[in-house]
Amino acid sequence: MVAFVTGASGFVGSAVVRLLLARGERVRVLMRPGSDHANLAGLDVEIAIGNLSDPASLALGVRGARSVYHVAADYRLWSLQDSEIYRSNVGGTDNVLRAACEAGVPRIVYTSSVCTLGVNDDGVPADESTPVCEKAMIGAYKISKYQAEGKAREWIARGAPIVIVNPSTPIGPRDIKPTPTGLMVKQSALGQMPAYVNTGLNFVHVDDVARGHLLAHDQGRVGERYILGGYNLSLRALLWLIADLVGRPPPEAEIPRLAIYPIAFIAEAISRITGHAPLATINGVRLAKKLMYFSSAKAQAELGYTFRPLRETLYEAIASFGVPLRGCQQSADGLLWALVGVPAMESAA
Repeated sequence: MVAFVTGASGFVGSAVVRLLLARGERVRVLMRPGSDHANLAGLDVEIAIGNLSDPASLALGVRGARSVYHVAADYRLWSLQDSEIYRSNVGGTDNVLRAACEAGVPRIVYTSSVCTLGVNDDGVPADESTPVCEKAMIGAYKISKYQAEGKAREWIARGAPIVIVNPSTPIGPRDIKPTPTGLMVKQSALGQMPAYVNTGLNFVHVDDVARGHLLAHDQGRVGERYILGGYNLSLRALLWLIADLVGRPPPEAEIPRLAIYPIAFIAEAISRITGHAPLATINGVRLAKKLMYFSSAKAQAELGYTFRPLRETLYEAIASFGVPLRGCQQSADGLLWALVGVPAMESAA
């Protein structure tokens, strides 16, 4: 069996590739000319040169494939040209799904995101059925992923064998770029985050997300979507756990969200001149207003999905950045919730 994977050199995509290889599948990956192969070094994969905007290269990539994992996405909260994000995430998704359907691929897993889902204002974990609309999406990335999932649903309505997965916020090893979340973990571990904004996210090990992709392929129902998440907790709780692992004092200062807006505005103005990504973005500040808490109950019940302890996840993530660790990798997560005031029963998705 040949599995065709887009985004294979990325954080989540490379984790999917490794699990496919581990279970004995032949893997073909889509790679842009000159792209970084570091996450695929030493792996026995077939490389198909092309990109999401080139239908001919996609047609060659999916030829003979029994499964397609469309993991690729342009994950940026800021860009000089938002059109680039839409072209990759919306147009690219449509192109990949079209190529797979025209080739008669019997199983397609599309990687969406929890950012396309609704959230509850009271912090109760949302699920796949929580109401949402495009107007609730903030920024080009979220809007584009919402529209891209819409493209997937259009293909499903035409009979395409697509299962949708919605990962939350993955962390872990091989985040070489790194992702915005990985950069936050790295900076916190290095003591470069003396303060924080009051927000909350759902964190999960990247390899658990990857395993969720394979479970969705094997057992997911066509046309359904599955949240692949882990632990819901505040940013404060996350930073305290990181501080414990590296032996640093935890940050005590909470910055009011409104106070970040002027900083983000200036940072973006500078970035428009330099072309480098800003340290803070206006959309990022807007996103921090919402508690992005989610439940993976559907994936757990239908797919047998599970996720490992958060402390273990962070330990591996920090170690991969080369930061010395002091704390133990294995411990009861309940201790963390007691320290930061988060009830253990509410911590897991």
